[in-house]
Amino acid sequence: MRVPLELSFRNVPRTERIEEMVRERAAKLEKYHDQIISCHVAVEGPQEHQSSGSPYRVRISLRVPPGHELAVDREPGQDHLHDDLPTVIHRAF
Repeated sequence: MRVPLELSFRNVPRTERIEEMVRERAAKLEKYHDQIISCHVAVEGPQEHQSSGSPYRVRISLRVPPGHELAVDREPGQDHLHDDLPTVIHRAF
């Protein structure tokens, strides 16, 4: 990647384990496209008034030449109500 990985956390503690997991998976993306310009990953915890679905959300935004942006937003539905954060990260990537 031309720009270092941007990683943000919201309503979830930033841990070395989670950060390393995201960094490893982001690095693997370069196997599929070696011209990735940038990657931003947002890891979000539960909302105050959330009543269904997994409490975690992972968003991945990539920029690739010639100026295209790709985005993945992983919000598990009813089939994955009790997924933990590592599982949600794995499914997003």
